[in-house]
Amino acid sequence: MSESMDTANLGEKIVNVLKTIFDPEIPVDIYELGLIYDVFVNEDSDVKILMTLTTPNCPVAESLPMEVEEKVKSLDEVKTAEVEITFDPPWTQDLMSEEAKLELGML
Repeated sequence: MSESMDTANLGEKIVNVLKTIFDPEIPVDIYELGLIYDVFVNEDSDVKILMTLTTPNCPVAESLPMEVEEKVKSLDEVKTAEVEITFDPPWTQDLMSEEAKLELGML
């Protein structure tokens, strides 16, 4: 029971870290933008993040996934971190949270 609690707590910490990373072209963090599709944490504290970019030729296609990986790895509890980029399904504005839409004046 405590192991699943530990992975859940670590998952929350990871989400909090992801909310500190912003898309340079949109003043909203990548989590609220809907760029993070999934966060996997196993019992060994290995982390895998499945994310996308707003477009395949996004100007930060090289640097943003590295920033995500480095910031997640900076958490003491994280043993390893890997970021996988996918464009399936492609990102759309529908993936944005209500908070992000409000921030961008879309509501």
